Amino acid sequence: MRVLMTGGGTGGHVNPAIAIANTIKQNNPAAEIAFVGTSRGIENKLVPAAGYPLYHVEVRGFRRSLSPANLRAAWLAFVSPMRAKKIIADFKPDVVVGTGGYACWPVLVAAARMGIPTAVHESNAIPGVTVRRLQRYVDRVMLNFAESAEYLDAKEKLMVVGNPLRGRFGTMSRSDAREKLGIGGYRRMILSCGGSMGAEPINDAMLALMRDYGLSHPDVLHLHATGALEYEAAREKFRAYGLEGKDNLRLVEYIYDMPEQMAAADLVVNRAGAMTLSELAVQHKACLLIPSPYVTANHQYKNAKVLADAGAALLIEEKDLTPERVLAEVSALLENDQRRSGMENAISAFARTDANKVIYEEICRLIRTKA
Repeated sequence: MRVLMTGGGTGGHVNPAIAIANTIKQNNPAAEIAFVGTSRGIENKLVPAAGYPLYHVEVRGFRRSLSPANLRAAWLAFVSPMRAKKIIADFKPDVVVGTGGYACWPVLVAAARMGIPTAVHESNAIPGVTVRRLQRYVDRVMLNFAESAEYLDAKEKLMVVGNPLRGRFGTMSRSDAREKLGIGGYRRMILSCGGSMGAEPINDAMLALMRDYGLSHPDVLHLHATGALEYEAAREKFRAYGLEGKDNLRLVEYIYDMPEQMAAADLVVNRAGAMTLSELAVQHKACLLIPSPYVTANHQYKNAKVLADAGAALLIEEKDLTPERVLAEVSALLENDQRRSGMENAISAFARTDANKVIYEEICRLIRTKA
């Protein structure tokens, strides 16, 4: 089996693709798998770290505002499938699978035109522009949310499968994770981040929390990932707050061992992308969600509201994000074992553990059908 995976730009697109690739290798160790992304996205760190080769195509996303850059994006959207054909011809895949984002557009379009089986996976409740455009080309559109079908026309191609997760999520207890990470001496652990590229408002809020809470609670470990674009600015503020050198306060650009770190945490602070919510659900984690207001149709808020209404998460919109409110919410939750336990039980109801298996079986079926 030869599989070409495509999708990139953010961790929310790359990590599901790696999860699918890993599942294929687990079921078929002889499978040959490669990735296609852009030269600028987080895939350039994550894919090689996962052990897969990565090819590049030149393609760009469209800006929401009127901009001359959209002319360049339109031109690349037109010509990039022709350039992607060379990658496909060289690799000779049996199937091409995309996980959303503009990086997968040229590869899936080219593969479909070449008669190769194709599938795209959509994690979010509201499908992105790329997936909506791709639905007429690909053979299968795999969805995380059943509600996504309302926004798509190719009903006969739709299949609800859940979100693919990298294999270590949900496989380790809190105590085992802490022992593996060597952090068993801490009473509590906070894990926070604002996405693979970073979010300045979340960085500011978490650095303030480290200053206002972490410095006076050395028995509470706080690990925060700033994201690639915000690391240097956050590092400067980290030093200015006098946080550097404190063993319980740790600042990193990206968390590469997220399954273990999330398993070890008592509270997770994050955005509300679909992949993040699936990971939190399968790990049964109490969480504070700060949805990104910069996404299509405000879908992160809608995702987070579902969990908040079920008592499975705390929700603070970015416009309401203040150091005082974050300190109050986090400190109260960390000290209330019963409340955290209730949230953990509530979020576990949103977990789907068979997504990887279902996706793998559908990929195999597509190959057989078109053979």
